[in-house]
Amino acid sequence: MAADPPRDARPDAAEARGLRMVPVLLGLTVVSGIIDAVSYLGLHHVFTANMTGNVVVLGFAAAGAPGFSVSHTATSLVCFQLGALAGGRVAVRYGGRSRRSWARETFVVEAALVGASAAVAFAAPGATGTAYTLIALTALAMGLRNATVVKLGVPDLTTTVLTRTLAGLAADSRAAGGTGMGSVRRAASVVAMLAGAALGAWLVVRRDLGTPLLIAALAAGVLAAVTSGRE
Repeated sequence: MAADPPRDARPDAAEARGLRMVPVLLGLTVVSGIIDAVSYLGLHHVFTANMTGNVVVLGFAAAGAPGFSVSHTATSLVCFQLGALAGGRVAVRYGGRSRRSWARETFVVEAALVGASAAVAFAAPGATGTAYTLIALTALAMGLRNATVVKLGVPDLTTTVLTRTLAGLAADSRAAGGTGMGSVRRAASVVAMLAGAALGAWLVVRRDLGTPLLIAALAAGVLAAVTSGRE
């Protein structure tokens, strides 16, 4: 009788190895908060992760409200869509592979794009075109990640927006007559975004744009390295 294969040789062993998807996505939610703090506070009041807010900001800019820029906001929207398009193409081509390897590879690309933005911020903080470059790189990264997260389909963890999360937290709560299912995950997502935004804002105000971007890139890289295919 043939012996069972070693545990690590079984097909699902590598898929299960590493940190579960839920804490990884919560970590990436912290990264989103950092990146939006950098973009909104340091790049002409633009969001590069939260596109709901960015569409509203574009409306402000189009109306001529002071402190907002149509060109900067439009750059963010276009680059985010390009990143999401690339993420969708990757999902179609490689989504049938191991969930772990597919997620890892896209998160590594995100880390590389954010790392490149950190390098630009350190190398040319006041140069013409630096703001556009940082907006483009971080929006591309966030678009790619958003498309990947949508395809992964982990409930209540979009990693970049909280409107539906907050609504579900209240509407499905026991106080509203619901079961309260998913409340812990939703609340954790809100806390993660808040923590990232606070950290990013503190670093932008007290240091520079490069430092929070570098921290975001390193965090994304570590999360990419340790993620598994499990929820």
